[in-house]
Amino acid sequence: MRFAWLGSGSRGNAGLIEAGNTRLLLDCGFTAKETERRLARLGLEPADLAGILVTHEHRDHIAGVSVLARRHRLPVWMTPGTYRQAGDLGDLPELDLFSCHDPFAVGGLQVEPFPVPHDAREPSQFVFSDGARRLGVLTDAGRCTPHMEAVLGGCDALLLECNHDAGMLAEGPYPPALKARVGGGHGHLSNDQAAELLGRLDTSGLQHVAALHLSEENNRPGLAREALGAALGCGPDWIQAASQADGLDWRQLV
Repeated sequence: MRFAWLGSGSRGNAGLIEAGNTRLLLDCGFTAKETERRLARLGLEPADLAGILVTHEHRDHIAGVSVLARRHRLPVWMTPGTYRQAGDLGDLPELDLFSCHDPFAVGGLQVEPFPVPHDAREPSQFVFSDGARRLGVLTDAGRCTPHMEAVLGGCDALLLECNHDAGMLAEGPYPPALKARVGGGHGHLSNDQAAELLGRLDTSGLQHVAALHLSEENNRPGLAREALGAALGCGPDWIQAASQADGLDWRQLV
């Protein structure tokens, strides 16, 4: 089992989860053409994908979903609320609606969705497994809940939103309403919130930790790495950070 990220941030998000011959694209917040280019950078083409799994309807997560799905005849998975709120996605080749509370399988990947507090209609994040290893992904959440902690405990890899540094957000260029949204209970996790969550989880088998969805205006990769590293009692260099431009190269779970 392995994972990579095509890019992560407010201008577009997309990740790859692979187990055996099954490869899922998690979100598609870039244009179809840009997604194809970024897939090629990781040694893949759209025909290699089992489909697209969508977390929620915000444009930085679904901008390229409909075009890429139609162009390459890819199935799309999302919650009913996300589908209703996404607007006109056109005639998708295959649409599979799932509940945030019900696990399902896509080929060799087991997918465990879980609900998160975010200002979207029915957002979901996920734990992926090949039956032996577990990869937890959490972005676009304004706060951590006991259910989220229970689901993410004991993962072999964690990819956690570190959207902003609280001080940089407070002193930054965003208008007050946007600062309140980003830092609110249905906005985005700060470095400190992600670190606090990490510190409460069972991390005894952790092989990889990566920071996702960093704000280019209100955060720095070094700050996110330091916060997560402190929670684990390790150096910041062990922590990865996915960038908007370059994403994150393949990481293997053994």
